Amino acid sequence: MKIPEINSVCFVGAGTMGCFNSLMAAAAGYQAVIYDISTAALDQAPQVLEGMAGFLAAQGFFPPAAIPEALARISVNPVLRDAVDAADLVSESVAERLEIKRDVHHTLDAICSPATLITTNTSNLMVSDIEDVLVRGERFAALHSHLGSYVIDIVGGPRTSARTIDVLERYVLSIRGLPLVLKKENPGYVINAMLGPLLRTASVLVVEGHATPEDVDRAWMLNQGAGIGPFGLMDLFGLNIIFDSWKKPQLQQLPLQDKLIDFITPYIESGHLGIKTAKGFYGYPEPRYQQTDFLETNRDLSLVYNALIAVLIENAILIAHDEVAAPIDIDRAWMTSFSLAQGPFAALDEMGIDTFCDTYRAFIGKGILQGRVADQVESFLQPHIENSQLGVKSGQGFYGYPNPAFSAPNFIPER
Repeated sequence: MKIPEINSVCFVGAGTMGCFNSLMAAAAGYQAVIYDISTAALDQAPQVLEGMAGFLAAQGFFPPAAIPEALARISVNPVLRDAVDAADLVSESVAERLEIKRDVHHTLDAICSPATLITTNTSNLMVSDIEDVLVRGERFAALHSHLGSYVIDIVGGPRTSARTIDVLERYVLSIRGLPLVLKKENPGYVINAMLGPLLRTASVLVVEGHATPEDVDRAWMLNQGAGIGPFGLMDLFGLNIIFDSWKKPQLQQLPLQDKLIDFITPYIESGHLGIKTAKGFYGYPEPRYQQTDFLETNRDLSLVYNALIAVLIENAILIAHDEVAAPIDIDRAWMTSFSLAQGPFAALDEMGIDTFCDTYRAFIGKGILQGRVADQVESFLQPHIENSQLGVKSGQGFYGYPNPAFSAPNFIPER
């Protein structure tokens, strides 16, 4: 059901994310307008929307019967001023370049109605890097969606008003999303801040000869009950996207980074970018990890899985330690995004907090984990250890047992 403050939403950028977000809004009853500087992108938008609508309906985002009306509520407009004229909310999804986003938001601030909320869907940049170009900074925030996920991050900037956050949170609920309101800015928000290191560690395990990509995925899928593993996810996102992220300056000083670049470069040079090119780490449309016998193995994959879960827990702890989001919200977002039965803090409780600390130190010693944040991780866990709140085995950890909150039917909101 629509909220009273919003009737029409303008999506600036006709790429994948702009189309995805416009469909979510239109399926919930909002009028949606898509603008793009490229007329070719606007010309292709109806076809992209139609194909994406079928996929999203199949994934349960909205019923197939809702598709015709949703598509009818979406229009395209090549003139930005006209596109935002009636908009109560603007969602920007242009190229991930700071100068472009700053220019777009400076323009939006000037031409939108004073009551219009203006948001950015940036996945890499900070709200504070953009917001100073707006005169009315109180109406600006990040509204960041993840393709194929119900989780939508909401992050305010230095001047964002409480009303803006409230309206955005209720808007996300109205489109059947799960709003994750961050307490402060964080590179990669929550999901990406955990997922990036997980994918990198998966690749380190292969580069260092501990496992094959298939065994890494088997270890994750078997232990997490997941339908896809880290290398399948990289194929889904696009290996060129992974490659570009690994070449960012802030990652260049990390150990093994050159090896990781060398590992993925042949795929890039061969044009094997994942699902979109029908070949990456797997072949498509019938990847090996979807075959019935894929999970059958005689190999001991405990080292592989323990390394993966350790790095996931490590980065979840950093997010909580920095007071970006609470452990329960981090778990809820992770479980929702990947349709899993537990999040990193539930996994930590299951392992045992003291056992995790021993395992964590061991992986640092082996060079699989870097250990640069070990002091923060261990200081965050120390109160639990001192109070003998070690998880499942002690009856109390981040959750209480035998009936932890994450296992309750309403922990993940129904849609």
